[in-house]
Amino acid sequence: MSSSCTGLSRVLVAVATALVSAASSCPQAWGPPGVQYGQSGRSMTLCCPGVTAGVPVSWFRDGETRLLQGPDSGLGHELVLALADSTDEGTYICRTLDGALGGMVTLQLGYPPARPVVSCRAADYENFSCTWSPSQVSGLPTRYLTSYRKKTVPGADGQRVSPSTGPWPCPQDPPGATRCVVHGAEFWSQYRINVTEVNPLGASTRLLDVSLQSILRPDPPQGLRVESVPGYPRRLRASWMYPASWPRQPHFLLKFRLQYRPVQHPAWSMVEPAGLEEVITDAVAGLPHAVRVSARDFLDAGTWSAWSPEAWGTPSTGPLPKEIPAGGKPYTQPKENPQMDSPAPPRPSLLPDPRPLDHRDPLEQMAVLASLGIFSCLGLAAGALALGLWLRLKPDGKDGPQKPGFLAPMIPVDKLPGETKKSVC
Repeated sequence: MSSSCTGLSRVLVAVATALVSAASSCPQAWGPPGVQYGQSGRSMTLCCPGVTAGVPVSWFRDGETRLLQGPDSGLGHELVLALADSTDEGTYICRTLDGALGGMVTLQLGYPPARPVVSCRAADYENFSCTWSPSQVSGLPTRYLTSYRKKTVPGADGQRVSPSTGPWPCPQDPPGATRCVVHGAEFWSQYRINVTEVNPLGASTRLLDVSLQSILRPDPPQGLRVESVPGYPRRLRASWMYPASWPRQPHFLLKFRLQYRPVQHPAWSMVEPAGLEEVITDAVAGLPHAVRVSARDFLDAGTWSAWSPEAWGTPSTGPLPKEIPAGGKPYTQPKENPQMDSPAPPRPSLLPDPRPLDHRDPLEQMAVLASLGIFSCLGLAAGALALGLWLRLKPDGKDGPQKPGFLAPMIPVDKLPGETKKSVC
């Protein structure tokens, strides 16, 4: 009976061994020593790390006395687990024939890597960064290998290859992070990003082609301030600065859009300022307002930035400031050691400018005036033409002979109906 059971067990072991290759050797360590990795649902072979290959050993689970596999299994220093699952994870102990400890192995199961999800973004026109995330959680230690190269561009005779197209490593910042940065990129070039996910069960690669023009997305503007305009209960003045990550160059400028709303209302109003400040002229008097701004490349490359943090402001509710106090006496600046030949400079007025606030660019005002002048000239020319046509078509006198119209020379005299009748008579 026992011999038949022993024979059956050897047959099962042989079948399991065939599934994982009977001649397999111990895998190289990938990570901490004494740890072996495998895939859930697949057969797994553990190796006793402290003995020579082929030496028969006995296998036990850590903390258990039950024998998993004896030295007479014919597998030597290996332990075969058919269709391993999460219940097989843990620490295994192997002992030699004399009972000495041969070694300990910890089994951890997971899945092979899948192609990672990669996205890239440029915060300015000189550098860009790429981030990634696993498309499937492997449950195993994972590393990422990142590199990039400049793509070839079409030339006059097919493909023109740059003498230095890479590939170059894409440094991960900080090391081990899921982000790498490319410095000194060319704005008009295209690049191919390679992100490879590696774990003990294999590797998987994602390739992504990018150009700075398409992935450009500035950081949000900084230093947003919202102030009331004294004496104007429906005006707010907002000002901000370029993001610190954007190099200030004359050929690469930013344009902005501004949103504002009373804090009690969900709907935003939006304007596109011409510079780094904007005067809101339709604010609701007496209510605090939320304001935010975003930025984009001046030539519409890429996309708009995220919105800046909101800043709040409330329009002024007081009257216009007075130059003369309530006492009726004008304010005078006290003087020390007055001198007759050097009068004190006049004190600046506290009264607001009665003219409406206008923050338009002088070039814009000149363009508007030029357009108005052109339209005026066109209108005068059209009026003169109409007047000339009217004078030419107007009949002359009561008794005088009728002057032919401006179409008369185009009709021959002998073709007129009246002349035909006279000739017949």
